[in-house]
Amino acid sequence: MGRSYAPAEPFTTAANDSPVRAPSKGRMVGLDAARGLAILGMFAAHVGPDPSVGGPLGWAMEVARGRSSAVFALLAGFTLVIFTGRHRPYTGRDAHQAIGRVLIRAAVLMALGYLLELLDTDVDVILSFYGLLFVLALPLYRLSARALSLVAASTALVMPQVLYVLKAAVDDGSWADAVTGLDPLARVTGSDGFLGLFVTGAYPALTWFPFIVAGMAVARLDLSRRDLLTKLAFSGAALAVIGYGGSWLALHSVPGARAGVRAAADGGSAASAWWSDAVGDEVATGHPAWLLVAAPHSQTSWSIIGNTGVAVTVLAVCFLAVQTWRPLGRLLAPLAAVGSISLTAYVFHIVAIRLLGTDGLPDRDALPVLLAFAATAMASALVWTRFFRRGPLEYLLHNATNLARAIA
Repeated sequence: MGRSYAPAEPFTTAANDSPVRAPSKGRMVGLDAARGLAILGMFAAHVGPDPSVGGPLGWAMEVARGRSSAVFALLAGFTLVIFTGRHRPYTGRDAHQAIGRVLIRAAVLMALGYLLELLDTDVDVILSFYGLLFVLALPLYRLSARALSLVAASTALVMPQVLYVLKAAVDDGSWADAVTGLDPLARVTGSDGFLGLFVTGAYPALTWFPFIVAGMAVARLDLSRRDLLTKLAFSGAALAVIGYGGSWLALHSVPGARAGVRAAADGGSAASAWWSDAVGDEVATGHPAWLLVAAPHSQTSWSIIGNTGVAVTVLAVCFLAVQTWRPLGRLLAPLAAVGSISLTAYVFHIVAIRLLGTDGLPDRDALPVLLAFAATAMASALVWTRFFRRGPLEYLLHNATNLARAIA
């Protein structure tokens, strides 16, 4: 894949109506590579060996859990800014049509997410939450990088506490059933509806909102500058240290914190709660000490700070790698190809899990399956993107968003 090609966006398509690949000079290979890395990380979390296998393999599987989806959420914000005018936010008719495209895209992603849930796999499908996050962040599309950073930071510090209180109220009362019973989305989808999207789901919008806003802030920056990318990478690493290190320090310095975490997580391991899902992958409300952990899916401030740091570092390093040594772009081509058709890759891997019955495989079988998923995805993406501008599902999504052209 020696040619350059048009900028891609996660779960989207290029502006040209032709599905056939046409050379273009705008594609951000670093962005695609980060997205492709997130896709492979999701493969690892969904079909790979359990982290309990230990050693380097177990560590790699643990790192993939939760952090891959954080990269996706951050890239969603990056994408939203691209949709709405990256360095010069759209105004007038262009803005109206861009907003229409985002809203249509969000609706399609939410519907697709609920359809995938019907396959009844062990995967916590992110698409419905992803679509909602687009809608929630859309009003912020004209803000500067500084303002977006402040919104991301403030919501990261406040929303986990709000979620903890709401989740405790749901656990302790029957009012949630009444709310769900009145929710048309819950009736249509057979889910918890909006309560699930905001509070009780695997990716509650209250605590995943900071990721998409942080991605919007990053997209506002001039990522063609290597010095800025270097600062961004170090800033991300610093956030990761603050998030995970702050959790470790809190758990070891606050009296009774680890015992409280064990009680809240119903016996989950508190020893690695500062970075690992071994403590549990849901918000635990049995003890306020839970708010001190930084496990990837714990929905705490520490976890959001740490995971945001990882996501920012991954994105900055991918951009730096491509800009520092141009031939690396070709070496990353298989990864970038997967990232350029990420919606197709994500959906097809869940369908494959259902058809092949790969849920809950023993560890001796899980690694070959993971390698097969990754190799198949990269090879298929390379071949497809050689001839077509966008993936099959990306093309269908693009056609749906064309309805926004009618907006005046």
